[in-house]
Amino acid sequence: MESQEGVSKQSLRERIWDYMESHDIADFPRPVHHRIPNFKSKKTLLVPTPRLRTGLFNRITPPPGATKDILRKCATSQGVRNFSVPVGLDSSVLVDLVVVGSVAVSEKGWRIGKGEGYADLEYAMMVSMGAVHEGTPVITIVHDCQVVDIPEALLEDHDLTVDYILTPTRVITTGCARPKPMGILWSKVSCEMLTKIPVLRSLREREKRAGKDVTLRDEPGSRQPAPSTVRRPQDRPQAGSRGGSCNPLQGTDTPLAATVCVGNLPYNIRVRELKRALQELGAVPLRLTWQGSQHRAVLHYTDSAAAQQAASLLQGLRLGANALRVSLGQQRDT
Repeated sequence: MESQEGVSKQSLRERIWDYMESHDIADFPRPVHHRIPNFKSKKTLLVPTPRLRTGLFNRITPPPGATKDILRKCATSQGVRNFSVPVGLDSSVLVDLVVVGSVAVSEKGWRIGKGEGYADLEYAMMVSMGAVHEGTPVITIVHDCQVVDIPEALLEDHDLTVDYILTPTRVITTGCARPKPMGILWSKVSCEMLTKIPVLRSLREREKRAGKDVTLRDEPGSRQPAPSTVRRPQDRPQAGSRGGSCNPLQGTDTPLAATVCVGNLPYNIRVRELKRALQELGAVPLRLTWQGSQHRAVLHYTDSAAAQQAASLLQGLRLGANALRVSLGQQRDT
């Protein structure tokens, strides 16, 4: 077992993903990096509405006389679209058992997901609508290789813990006494997430009318995010020393000297993952020009000093398996 010193959530994710890929454990979809791993263990997983796009819950209703093939499809995103009925926030639903995916989990019940926070958010939303309570058991189904030691220092107040761990060889009762989330921590929710999840907007309006503090993470007056857990190498190059020059899109009113080019982005990264890393590092730009087909992005800042500071913070940043290339925008000729 590796030393606990210097361990981060992301390093544990990478360790599990790398192991499952190298040992050909993970099932479709592949590669397993940046996903909750799937593997065959003769168990059925039921999932909520994919990425919460159309609501929180969908009740699966297979057609009469459904074949095994149709039943398998019912557990997929296509099945949710074709064989389900949405369950709204006002529905009187009581969940008896929560099954949550994990990338890594400890025998103490501490869990790490893929880093997007959907499982934690789903549980918090269920608490807010009264679908789960303190005694509702939470289980996770993982491969044996995903059960590892997780330093308690990595846990945050919004992290969901588990009561039972099912592997192909064991059933682990964690006895976890750490309290589970008691509702949505709006200071952890971004404006982008709120835009993409209509049911979250509805729930926020409800809690706002009830007088609760619903200030979002990136709204004025919000608390600063916790220190970054993004993995960095030990040797950090100087700002602007890696990668070629970068020209942002024409027609912007931000001088080239106030831009930072971030290159070598992983092919499957999403813009929100980069934005989250920028938020954690304290390097949030005025705007971001996404150039995904070229595996890079251009970050626009107020002035050259802000751009230089951001470039310094970003040096050595890794997303997935890639060390990003960071360079300042070229100076404008005078």
